[in-house]
Parts: sequence; C-alpha cells; structure tokens
Amino acid sequence: MRKFLYLSIIEKLKQLTDPDGNPVIRTFDLWNEQVEYIEQEEVFDTPAVFIEFRPVTWTTLGGGVQRAEVTIRLHIITHWDGSARDGSLYQQQSLDRFDLLDRIDHHLFNFAGSNRRTDFNMFRRVGSGTNHNHEELVEDISDYTCMVVDAVRKE
Repeated sequence: MRKFLYLSIIEKLKQLTDPDGNPVIRTFDLWNEQVEYIEQEEVFDTPAVFIEFRPVTWTTLGGGVQRAEVTIRLHIITHWDGSARDGSLYQQQSLDRFDLLDRIDHHLFNFAGSNRRTDFNMFRRVGSGTNHNHEELVEDISDYTCMVVDAVRKE
C-alpha cells in the first residue's frame, strides 16, 4: 500500500509544470527529517516534496480486505528568496511559495488510484502548516487523507 501510494503521489505531482513544460517540483523522497539534518543530508534541489506516512488504523471488512483512512503529510521545501515585507524587492519571490502550495493542493484534490490490490480515493487536504521560523530553506506542511481499501493476499 505505501509503495503504491508513494509512487502514485510522485507521478501525480510530476504533472505540475512551469510555462515551458518542465516539472515544477525537482526532488521527491520519503521524509527523513531532511531539513533538520541538512548538513548530513544528500544535496537536493528545490522545490522538493518529501512524503511522510502518518500512523494508520485498519478495519477488516472480511474476505482478506481491509480499509483505512490514511493520512499523508507532504513536507514542501522551497528556497527562501528574501523578505516578504511590504515594499521589499523580494516580496513577490518570497510569496511565490504560497502559489506552489495552492497548486499542489488543487492538483491533489480528489486524486484516486488503483493497482488491482490497493485502491485509494477521496484525496483531501485536512491540514496546513506555514513555516515562520526558517533560514535559507522553508518547510511548509500539507496533510491529506484518503480512503484506502487493501486486499490482503498471501504470497
């Protein structure tokens, strides 16, 4: 389930492009406190999206089928371009990160997928966190839920 969701989210977000048709998001990975340990972390290009799976509680429906509401947290990392203060030369560049967050939120709304073993649908934003204490990298957070139905099969 996690691998399928992870890869599906990446493929969906790769569809966000700039006016020249290039992908807007340049780095995708699983969340591993990349911003906290930036000195030890492998260098990554921004904007970046790191995907975190929140704890899941499953309900068994019967016949080897389980269902859960799954929460996924996106850590969206952008480069800080300068002050957003009114009158600042960098105000527009600094506020561009909010446009990216809106684009991601709108693009993922109602996102769904299936691979014949796992189905997910009703992708919805349920929380947002805006970083107000940053240095050169800004980490904003968006939480989403989706309904997942997973068929448990013996290997």
